[in-house]
Amino acid sequence: MIFSEIQSILGQEAESLLNHVALIPQESLYTPNPRSVDDVFVGSDRNNIVLNNLQRLYSTGRLANTGYLSIFPIDQGVEHSAGSSFVKNPLYFDPENIVRLAIQGGCNGIASTLGVLGLVSRKYAHKIPFIVKINHNQTLTYPTEFSQTLFSQVEQAWNMGATGIGATIYFGSPDSNREIVEISQAFKKAHELGMATILWCYLRNENFKKDGVDYHYSTDLTSQANYLGITIEADIIKQKLPNCNGGYQALEMMSQYGKLNPEIYSKLSSPHPIDLARYQVINNFNGKIPLINSGDASGDKDEFDLVKSAVINKRAGGSGLIAGRKVFQKEFSEGVRLLHLVQDVYLCDGVTIA
Repeated sequence: MIFSEIQSILGQEAESLLNHVALIPQESLYTPNPRSVDDVFVGSDRNNIVLNNLQRLYSTGRLANTGYLSIFPIDQGVEHSAGSSFVKNPLYFDPENIVRLAIQGGCNGIASTLGVLGLVSRKYAHKIPFIVKINHNQTLTYPTEFSQTLFSQVEQAWNMGATGIGATIYFGSPDSNREIVEISQAFKKAHELGMATILWCYLRNENFKKDGVDYHYSTDLTSQANYLGITIEADIIKQKLPNCNGGYQALEMMSQYGKLNPEIYSKLSSPHPIDLARYQVINNFNGKIPLINSGDASGDKDEFDLVKSAVINKRAGGSGLIAGRKVFQKEFSEGVRLLHLVQDVYLCDGVTIA
C-alpha cells in the first residue's frame, strides 16, 4: 500500500494524523528497528534461548526484520464466549483455521489458548511462533465477575514448542495484587525455560468511569499499567489505545488516589491521539520495551479504524498492532486483506515517527 492510499483511507483525518509534530520529540525515544533484540535485550538478564525466541518473533511474517510486530490474537472464545465470538464466521470454531489465517495473513506470531494451540502444535508450531495465553477471564460465573485465572501452566507452553507466553493483568481491580504475583511467577518460569513474555496490561475497575468518561482508556492510567507490566519483566506490552487523559485527576476528586503531578498533562502529553499514545510509549522505558496496541471490537468502519490505529501507534513510536475481532469476524480472504492492510502501514516509509 502506498502513502496516497493511506491518506485516502484516513480521509479528513489524514492531515492531523500524518503531519502532527509530537510534544515529546522522537529523539528522546528508542524507536523500532531491525536490531531491536540486539540493542535492548542482549545486555539484559534474559538468557540466550529467550533472545533466540524474541528474534524468531521479530523475523517472521511480512514485517520480518523491521522491528515491528503484527500478532494475531484469538482468546475471545473464552473471554467473550465462543458462540458470540464466532457466530459471524463459524469457520473459526476449528483451531486450524485460526492458525491458517495468521500464517496467510503474514503475522509475526499467533496468540491463543492452550486448547487452540495445543491441538495443532505438532503441525504448525515450527511454521509460526506460538504465544500461549495462560490466563483468562471466564464468563460463566453469575453474576459476571472480572478475575483473570490461570488456565494453563508455563511448562505446557514450553512442551508444545511455544515461542512465548501471554497473560492479562487487570490493573486497578480488587483482584490485581493476586494477578501480579501469579503472573510475575509465571514470567520468571517462562524466562528460565527460554520463552518470551507478553503482557496485556488492562485496567478494570467500575470506579474508572465518571461523568460519562471511561477512564479505562485514559493515557495516564494505562501508561502506569504499562510501567507496572514492565516491572515484572514483560518483554512486550499490549495495551489499548488511549482516547482521553486525566484519569488520576478525576479519581482524586472522589477520594485520595494515586500519585499525581499535574505537569504530566502539559509537559508530557496533549489531547492529540499521537501524544496520548506517545505517553504510553515513554512509560515503556522510552520505547525500549515494545508497545503494541489493539484494534478493539469489530464495527462498521473496520478498515478505517485499523489504519488509523496503526498510524497512531507507529507515529507515536509503538511497535505494532494486534487485530483480532476486526479480522476473524470477516470472511477468510477479507481477514487476510485487513491483516496485510495493517502491516502495510508499518512497511510504508511515508508514515514516519512523529
